[in-house]
Amino acid sequence: MEIKYLRLIQTIAEEGNIVNSADKLFLTKSALSHQLREIEERLGFKVFIRARNSWKLTEEGMELYHLSKTVLAEIEGHMQKIQHIREGSKGLIRISTECYSFYSGLPGFIQKMALLYPGMEIQLVVEATHHPVTKILSNELDITITTTQPESKTLGAIELFEDEIYAVVHEENRLSEKAYIGIEDFWDIHLIIHSYPLETVSVYQNFLRVHKVEPKKITAIPLTEIALELVKANMGIMCIPKWALKAFKIPDHLMFKPIGQQGLKRKHYLVFREEDRHKKYLQNFIQNMEEEFMTY
Repeated sequence: MEIKYLRLIQTIAEEGNIVNSADKLFLTKSALSHQLREIEERLGFKVFIRARNSWKLTEEGMELYHLSKTVLAEIEGHMQKIQHIREGSKGLIRISTECYSFYSGLPGFIQKMALLYPGMEIQLVVEATHHPVTKILSNELDITITTTQPESKTLGAIELFEDEIYAVVHEENRLSEKAYIGIEDFWDIHLIIHSYPLETVSVYQNFLRVHKVEPKKITAIPLTEIALELVKANMGIMCIPKWALKAFKIPDHLMFKPIGQQGLKRKHYLVFREEDRHKKYLQNFIQNMEEEFMTY
């Protein structure tokens, strides 16, 4: 039986007449009478005994009335619980990332979250990119994406995904014939990075710095499309994960080469304050972000 019929039976039983019931249910008297006849025809028994000024429940109708009260009260109770849960999904989340490439995907994700959770306000804090963990500790950020797990016990971290950084080279570059780009190859190249300081550049932090190697020339180009144009012109190489170039058309004459014999892999973590872990809106954000970026 449909919920609207249970509500109709309860209302008529409590109001005692069709006029008041029709007003309360926002129906005409004719529509209400029609729906009641439909219920009785489906059930095969009368629900009400009709009198001029009042309607009384039959014995079967009384059972239906009690059922209606129980079911509708149960539904109302659960709806209130759902509303309470939804209220917990309201809050401000300030987010940043140590990898500029992520900023190309975050706006679309934030737009999606705005539709799912209207009470959640998300702010991108780009100026915190170089020191995101410090900003979380100082309460200037709420969550960030990093490639290292924080050491502080006051911070929590959830592994988001693992990727690999490749060297993008022109087919006419001398490095294009190599199976992978070794550490010795970096001495004599023009390396195009997104921005300084070098400590925020993954290929430097996790590969070059370890081997104490610095390329002959380093140029910071904050716009990926311009950096790609330089590589297309064989004026340098850039090191970047493939997912960061999904929005760009990569010509056939550009090649992706592994960095080092084992490849240069890194893990990404969502970092937040442990004291905020219980917050419903933060949990919703993290769950959706895990789902969003699991294919990267």
